[in-house]
Amino acid sequence: MNQDIHTPPFSLNLLEASEFSTETLQWIADRNLWNLWVPKAYNGLESSLTKGLKTLQALAKTDGSLGWTVTLCSGANYFIGNLQPETANHIFLNTKETVCFGGSGGVFGIAEQQGDHYIISGEWHYATGAPYLSHFTLNAKIMADGNPVLHADGTPLVYSFVIPKKDVSIIEDWDTMGLKATATHSFKVYAVVVSSKQAFVYNRFYLPQPIFKIPFMVFADLTLWVNYLGMAEHFLYEAAKILEAKSLEPFYLILSKTNKRLYKFAERIEQLTTSDTTIPEAYIQTIHKTASASVKNMSQAILKIYPLLGIKACSQSHPLNNIFRDYFTATQHHIFSRR
Repeated sequence: MNQDIHTPPFSLNLLEASEFSTETLQWIADRNLWNLWVPKAYNGLESSLTKGLKTLQALAKTDGSLGWTVTLCSGANYFIGNLQPETANHIFLNTKETVCFGGSGGVFGIAEQQGDHYIISGEWHYATGAPYLSHFTLNAKIMADGNPVLHADGTPLVYSFVIPKKDVSIIEDWDTMGLKATATHSFKVYAVVVSSKQAFVYNRFYLPQPIFKIPFMVFADLTLWVNYLGMAEHFLYEAAKILEAKSLEPFYLILSKTNKRLYKFAERIEQLTTSDTTIPEAYIQTIHKTASASVKNMSQAILKIYPLLGIKACSQSHPLNNIFRDYFTATQHHIFSRR
């Protein structure tokens, strides 16, 4: 077997805890990982899709919570491309604090329109990295005079908003078997007044970089898929310390095939966005179906190996147990858990 694919690329002392330590958060900030996709003009790394995915894979291979949190929060900072320019400038250029977005993709609140402002109230679930965030993102139904604002087809108008942490109350309800340090708590907002300039819409971009021409569904699929791959590679790395290589060969082949498929998609998306070619809906669906099937195959492979690992892997202090719990907590994300 090629050991490079199994060996974590760096070592970071992460103990399972309910939150990241100050040292870990500083380590992330020093490497500017929250801004993985943010343009250099806004003090970001401006990673290409392929390079950014490799970074996320390496982080997930080191620790599930680390990879997942950086993925979801840098993925929220990716919304800089959707923000109105004045808002993007204010948040990313006119502050000395570390900018870290995060929030919920669910539509769990309302935004009552009043002139050029909105009054937002609601409670949202699953904001990855809640204690680490500088700003929260949320989706809300638009209301006017107490009534929902509707599209021409009768569906409710929904906007996304970015609001500073001072206007948010965190509900500490993240109590799962894995991904503990992601601190994916719920949060609530009550009658907070925001400017219309804090509203944004997915897939409406104001920045020219190719990364912002990627449909959000594709971006989400690839960035989460690479996390499952990284965690599965970490599981295989630790399992190889207990089991013979021959018994792990089928799992290795699955991961090797997954690597090739994932990065083939990523490279093709880069080509299409760089050349300003529209990405066909059929190709978007192909990526999602392939990613979903791949995650299912990796999950089945892990479940097949786990009973062979002995009592060590049942100890909560053993890396295999930690990886197992992280991986199967991550698979409950709605993008890949749809039935």
